[in-house]
Amino acid sequence: MSEANSRRVRGRDEALRRGPSPALAPLGHPSPQGEREVSGAALPTHSRALRRLSSRIERIALAIALLTALIVAAPVISLAVTALQPAEDIWPHLLAYVLPQTLRDTAALLLGVGMLTLLIGTCAAWLVSSHDFAGRTLLLWLLPLPLAVPTYLSAYVYVDLFEPLGLAHRLLTLAMPTTDAVRWLPQLRSLPGAVLLLSLVLYPYVYLSARAVFQAQSADLTEAARTLGASRFTILRRVVLPMARPALAVGVALAALETLNDIGASEYLGVRTLTVSVFTTWLNRGSLAGAAQLSLVLLGFAALLIAVERLGRRRVSTELSAENPRLRARRPLRGGKAILAGAACAVPVLLGFVIPAAYLLGESLRRGLAGRIEDTLWRDALHTVTLASIATLLALGLALIVILAARWRPGRSSATAASVVQLGYALPGLVLALGLLAPLLALDGAIATAAQSLGLASPGLLLMSSGGAVVAAYVIRFLAVPTGLLKAGFDRIPRDYDDSARAAGASRLVTLAKIDLPLLKPALVGAAILVFVDCLKELPATLLLRPLNVDTLATSIYQYASRGSFEEGALAALIIVAASIPPVIWLTRFSDQAE
Repeated sequence: MSEANSRRVRGRDEALRRGPSPALAPLGHPSPQGEREVSGAALPTHSRALRRLSSRIERIALAIALLTALIVAAPVISLAVTALQPAEDIWPHLLAYVLPQTLRDTAALLLGVGMLTLLIGTCAAWLVSSHDFAGRTLLLWLLPLPLAVPTYLSAYVYVDLFEPLGLAHRLLTLAMPTTDAVRWLPQLRSLPGAVLLLSLVLYPYVYLSARAVFQAQSADLTEAARTLGASRFTILRRVVLPMARPALAVGVALAALETLNDIGASEYLGVRTLTVSVFTTWLNRGSLAGAAQLSLVLLGFAALLIAVERLGRRRVSTELSAENPRLRARRPLRGGKAILAGAACAVPVLLGFVIPAAYLLGESLRRGLAGRIEDTLWRDALHTVTLASIATLLALGLALIVILAARWRPGRSSATAASVVQLGYALPGLVLALGLLAPLLALDGAIATAAQSLGLASPGLLLMSSGGAVVAAYVIRFLAVPTGLLKAGFDRIPRDYDDSARAAGASRLVTLAKIDLPLLKPALVGAAILVFVDCLKELPATLLLRPLNVDTLATSIYQYASRGSFEEGALAALIIVAASIPPVIWLTRFSDQAE
């Protein structure tokens, strides 16, 4: 045997004595270094520990997601239990004098606001998306700004402007007798007045949804229709609007849900909606069970709105080319058409934002409020920002965990949790406050009992007296916003990124921090903006759940208006509007995909 063959034989015998090498160990036979088989491949011990850690993180995320869904569902469950209590003494009065008018006013208000917001929002979105005219670039940023004006502020401002002895009346008396001037004043304290004022504030929901679709539509479809002889109006009616129908349905549903949630404007304008009836039944008549029963009727309206919205999107799907589709070119407008287009877009901005903001600024300066800011105003502003900031952070964190649970552990449980947490936005703030009372009081009682059993002093009503109830209401009501935006953001992140990171040895948390969160930054910023602005403006839940002697800017303004001295709260109202403007601008920036 040659020397080379002898060396090979000795090497083989030595290898057999040592056993299989770590890299070539047979499947199913762990090596002495502690390897094991995973999916047909041998992985080292640290991979096994990484898998256990990832599995533990996934289970924790799923548990938090299920707990969050239970928290969101708790107010509805509590409301149903409260509604089972007898309230016979109140229902004869409600059936005879309250419900008939209330149901008519609620249905008429929802129908009117839905139609008017659809008209204003769709027309404005189509004009700025399909045409070029003078002032278009500025209007792109101005059209969403009415979102910065809460519905109740719009009602307070316009009633103050057009009531007898108001600014409009004083201007009219310069040209006609006082009695004739009163006849020319619009009757805003009416159902048509409420429809108009609410629509001028809520149309951006439809505008933003419609514009996002209009500006992304391909030119191929409209050109194909044009070659078949279709006119521009026919193309709009038969091609553009049907493709935008799902987005329009979402925008109208959001505007209608905000209308259903409103209490300040409706009550101030004399419209007896279901929300106002729940409020008066609970506080003025002292019937918690009757208010809960009326709240279930109100939830029925909300469920009907959601069903109508889904019906509007049924069997409608829009698919855009994945290969850089050629977008529709904007048509230049000149002369009278350009003036009309600019005016059609400018009037909603003027009525929905410019006039209310100018009035609040003028009243603040005229009364010297800016020069003598009271301590109470600073205190109310601090309460507002603190509660809104805490609720925003909690909502973002919980929404992220819910979506991660559905992504990491797809299944019926995680999917159900993700669906349930998005139902909170359909709960009007007043209904949510009513449903939270019993669970929060029970939780406060449990905390007090636990503290006493440990020999500690009872903290009393900890959640109800610390603002925790208000934060809980904010989180439950607005959790749907970050959940939807983060889900859309995750849908754009290929799962291959996560798989590649795990193959490289990264844990779930490292993958989230290094890959997912940087890619989700636009969605996170947009969600934080929307939640913070909504918390800033929320009135019904804050009004009923805030601790004693604690006011936010919204509740302070409501109290001024209730006393008939809204102008004294002009500076607080101006602060709300001014604080809402930058977030709305950021929202416009992130929703703009074509500019």
